Amino acid sequence: MNLSTSNISSIDKSIVVLPFKNLSGDASYEYFSDGITEEIINALTKIDTLKVTARTSSFAFKNKPTDIRIIGNELGVTNAVEGSIRIAKERIRISAQLTRTDTGFLLWSEKFDRELDDVFALQDEISLLIADKIRENFGHIEIEESLSSVQTQNLTAYQLYLKGRYFQLTWNLPNLEKAIGFYQKAADFDASYADPIIAIGWCYAINASWGHMNREDGLKKANQYLDKGLAMNPNSYTGYFAKATIHFWGNWQFEEGYRDLQSCFKINPHFSEGMEALAELYTATGFFDKALEQTEQILKINPLSPNHYYTKGNIHYLQGDYQTALGSFENSLKLDNSFTLSRHLKVACLLFLKEKDAMLAYAKSFLNDDFVAMINAIYGAIHHQKIPEFDETLMSENLNLMVYWDFYYLVHCQKTDAAFERFEKMVKERIGQIINFQFDPFLVPLRSTQMFKELKSTIFKGIQATTFSIEASKTDNTPSFTQKESDELKNALDQILGREQAFLRSDLSLRSLAEELAIHPNRLSKFINDYLQTNFTELVNGKRLEHFQKIALLPENSHLTLLGLAYESGFNSKTVFNTYFKKIAGITPKQWLKNNS
Repeated sequence: MNLSTSNISSIDKSIVVLPFKNLSGDASYEYFSDGITEEIINALTKIDTLKVTARTSSFAFKNKPTDIRIIGNELGVTNAVEGSIRIAKERIRISAQLTRTDTGFLLWSEKFDRELDDVFALQDEISLLIADKIRENFGHIEIEESLSSVQTQNLTAYQLYLKGRYFQLTWNLPNLEKAIGFYQKAADFDASYADPIIAIGWCYAINASWGHMNREDGLKKANQYLDKGLAMNPNSYTGYFAKATIHFWGNWQFEEGYRDLQSCFKINPHFSEGMEALAELYTATGFFDKALEQTEQILKINPLSPNHYYTKGNIHYLQGDYQTALGSFENSLKLDNSFTLSRHLKVACLLFLKEKDAMLAYAKSFLNDDFVAMINAIYGAIHHQKIPEFDETLMSENLNLMVYWDFYYLVHCQKTDAAFERFEKMVKERIGQIINFQFDPFLVPLRSTQMFKELKSTIFKGIQATTFSIEASKTDNTPSFTQKESDELKNALDQILGREQAFLRSDLSLRSLAEELAIHPNRLSKFINDYLQTNFTELVNGKRLEHFQKIALLPENSHLTLLGLAYESGFNSKTVFNTYFKKIAGITPKQWLKNNS
């Protein structure tokens, strides 16, 4: 009886890199393990046909022991990378493993013990090994010669940059200031290192755009750092994203922001923060279908981000679909029950849905009495056409609220002059969420006024569907084969895997086989996938299984164990052998031998 491998169906090539554990015995190295995890995530996102879970969703499982199969199901991925890092004196030890999330089957594991200075090459090596194993087991993907994006070889500068990144990603004001300090020190240690310079510009862009510092001074500083950093490294996708932040959020320059985002996506088409910014840009300009399409894509790679669910909810909210919006905000709050934007807009949805008791109860859970009083008054104005009695003591001078309840209070108390004075000031200073003013349901009473129309025309003049055209995503650059090339490569493969029995080598890999065939691994991978309709692992294991069947039935081998014969056939794992055999034969090796003896 001879078994052959069946054609494999297309399997989703997707992966999550879970936070590497810090086993150094020193909590201060947490930034280092986080940084290496993020670098591997960033490296793998360079592979266009590989779906890589974004950092936010990956780090949701940090310090939370969870069954790998549950993680795979929750994130919608077929593979997971786990690892640990131990730093001792001047050495670094990294353990990493790749596991299938549907079966818990271990595809690859390895330990690395290197000088700490080798961490740059090591990150790239691990990323390439992971990508290779995905390709070998799940079909063709095009892999570059190097995946790492680290732009320094100065270990001290790199460690300081990772510390800055660690604080920046908390996204709170005091830590952003700490981040800037570490980034500056990193730049001082390596004057040619662009990443910390760009990161400083990014931090200033965020602070200025959201009113945490003088807007004009902050944006000026941000641009100075970003221009300098991008001149040093024109391939920094975060640099272009930060530029987009300034153009879009800082200055409401939509076309310029869009161009910056396209430059970002040309370098990293799967950068989830850039994708979210594009969804927000579409939302502000009224292209809601495009915004929703973009948001659905983001949620595929970052399904545990409260911010992405907020973005989705906001799109529905601004279209007046309050029930759907409420569901998205509640999904956001399930992930982070203190997420401020979703809290406020949940109140707004309950208001428009006429759920007064639920609205007031929820508002009281996180807002002070003044805001609750204003919300109650606005409810009466909208649903009972009751003009509230204006109470000036409720007003706040703070323009940087997530939702502008006191501004809405002015509008619905029909204090039109005061409302427009505040409105014009917020628009002039480009304050946060007011960017969506043309669709804001609380501003319905102002929409017919000449001043509102003029502001809308000034900000959004010339914006139309053709302003934002979606660029085609990257395609596979590996060329197809001519008939002659196909025949020659098939013959060469038959020679090496057939007559020379290269499959008997347990350490055979796609890269090593490609080297023997004098062909680029991308070309060999594409040939196996497109022309042989299988993947490397299935191809090689099929040859090993055929060999096992032949030698297992030989009388002179009757004294050998089945596992010993499997190892002689090239299998390097009992689990791999048994799993693959049963997959192809439908029975265990022992049952097969009994049936064929």
